[in-house]
Amino acid sequence: MTGQEMHQLATRLYPICRSITGAGVRETLAVLQEYLAIEIKAVPSGTQVFDWVVPDEWAVSEAWLADRQGRRVIDFADHNLHLLQYSEPFCGVVSRAELESHLHSLPNQPTLIPYKTSYYRKDWGFCLSEEQKATLLDPEYEVHIATNLAPGVLNYGELFIPGRTNEEILISTHICHPSLANDNLSGILVALNTALHFSKTSSHYSIRLVFVPGTIGAITWLATNQHSSIKHGLVITGVGAEREFHYKLTRSESAEIDLVAELTLRESGHPFHILPFSPYGYDERQYNSPGIALPVGCLMRTPHGTYPEYHTSADNLAFLQPTALAESSDLLIQILSNLSANRIYRNLSPFCEPQLGKRGLYASDPAENMAFLWVLNLSDGTHSLLDIATRSVIPFAQIMTVADRLVSAGLLECVG
Repeated sequence: MTGQEMHQLATRLYPICRSITGAGVRETLAVLQEYLAIEIKAVPSGTQVFDWVVPDEWAVSEAWLADRQGRRVIDFADHNLHLLQYSEPFCGVVSRAELESHLHSLPNQPTLIPYKTSYYRKDWGFCLSEEQKATLLDPEYEVHIATNLAPGVLNYGELFIPGRTNEEILISTHICHPSLANDNLSGILVALNTALHFSKTSSHYSIRLVFVPGTIGAITWLATNQHSSIKHGLVITGVGAEREFHYKLTRSESAEIDLVAELTLRESGHPFHILPFSPYGYDERQYNSPGIALPVGCLMRTPHGTYPEYHTSADNLAFLQPTALAESSDLLIQILSNLSANRIYRNLSPFCEPQLGKRGLYASDPAENMAFLWVLNLSDGTHSLLDIATRSVIPFAQIMTVADRLVSAGLLECVG
């Protein structure tokens, strides 16, 4: 898909009320199934997943707050963010003073509605702009929150794209946020577009994509699936705004995915930042937990909590930019392509440099000859093409081309 086509799909997905469980997740995954054969998995409420338990399923019929004249001054039908996520049902008349503790607003951003949740703490409430809150002057209000919390399932989506080997790259993106475009419709769209690309292109690695509710979804997937074949991974989030790229390192901070991501970013020409690992953030912290220890980095353009639109109604379709979506998709595809192409070779003529001329490899361009010499010198069965490209500061694509030519000439063999 083009960036514009991804944005058009976002307009279809944006109104859906997603949460960590419920119909919104299933509806979103059903739309993605129109593009690829994504499996929708279901894990029952009450299932023990490591130290967590899959929660009851949440459903919303309607929710509103009315003044003494019966006018609905806050209505979930107007914006998904108006209702506290996982709000318990509540109907009754309450005083303005009692209502205060159930209202969530942003005094420093008075025109915006915040995104607030109460997944693991029983509560009911509304989210509204500070300007709306200032108009609530009646002594009492009617609260009508028709929600339901009952045993059900937690859903997630999974897609496996076979490669030439059984070793896998994991791509994970969260699918639980309602009407937030950058966080994280952008991750869903870029992951989907990447899957469309590799469904038509041969890759060394198999690719597994998971569309999971944040935190509990990743924990559930890890607790209920084998993942011994996963060698590399990336969490994709916040990649739809025209901001500089950010890559968060894995727990080791030196995994192959870390090195490939940094090299690809550097060669892309886009401004970027490398962030150290932290045990807080998105679902990379679950994959990098000590008992799991998967080398999973995180690709972003907007790290959590660092931009004013984060978790507010300003994270809307206007904030989501087609150009940024296309750039992010292209970059992710290139990272995975470079990762799949990163092989280790052994020089079959290691005693001094071989004669390139008699094999038709000697070039008039000194830079091209240097690429041959670097690959031959460092191909000792321990250095990868990534190592060679990084050390020589020669573009990775050129190093790959040179390696292929040396294999064809009988001077190199692939050993890993």
